[in-house]
Amino acid sequence: MGKLDGKTAIVTGSSRGVGADVAKYLAAEGAAVVVNYRQKAPRANKVVAQITEAGGRAVAVGADLTTQEGVQALVSAAMENFGSLDLLVLNASGGMESGMAENYALQLNRDAQVNLLKSALPLMKPGSRVVFVTSHQAHFIETVPTMPEYEPVAKSKRAGEDALRALIPGLSEEDISLVVVSGDMIEGTVTATLLDRANPGAIEARRAEAGRLYSVAEFAAEIAKMATADVETGHTEYVGGADYFK
Repeated sequence: MGKLDGKTAIVTGSSRGVGADVAKYLAAEGAAVVVNYRQKAPRANKVVAQITEAGGRAVAVGADLTTQEGVQALVSAAMENFGSLDLLVLNASGGMESGMAENYALQLNRDAQVNLLKSALPLMKPGSRVVFVTSHQAHFIETVPTMPEYEPVAKSKRAGEDALRALIPGLSEEDISLVVVSGDMIEGTVTATLLDRANPGAIEARRAEAGRLYSVAEFAAEIAKMATADVETGHTEYVGGADYFK
């Protein structure tokens, strides 16, 4: 028996990287998983195939979370395919991509997070959980400066965290908990690669300061643990290097 047998999870931004590994960890614990992607269907289908080949259940759903249509498609997929929605992992983030609108970071990292949770809430049963994934650089942005290249993203993610935390009283009335997982720079992520490209040596410098950086799989494992961890709503789980920021 897995800890998540009979449960359904949505993991946003889960066609690759941290989100993909989170989806696989949750499936290994028995959860049926909605794997979300924005454009890259083959990658999402590969994640689903890996889960089903291992005996799990999953479905890939293309959805732009900055649109109401995308949000509704994602939420509906959980109910239509698996009949419930018990866990929402808000992993998708962005803002450093080229060719996006000027306010895209805020649209995705704040507005889309809140909109998805509000859309999912009527379907979530008592005892359900929401996990918001962020970075130390964003979580502590109000007190610890970050690289200029990342600052707009960091501020938008902090705004998203604050907006989600503001919903805690209403969530508590429904017996739904919110947990935040904050991680240091993660080796091999798209964000880390873009930051190192914009600011050469950034990853090596942060690695030297922190002692070591978590891998994608290691960080994903910590996120997955928080799906069932016995913690109070509003808890922040720090993964790697947080003492530098506190």
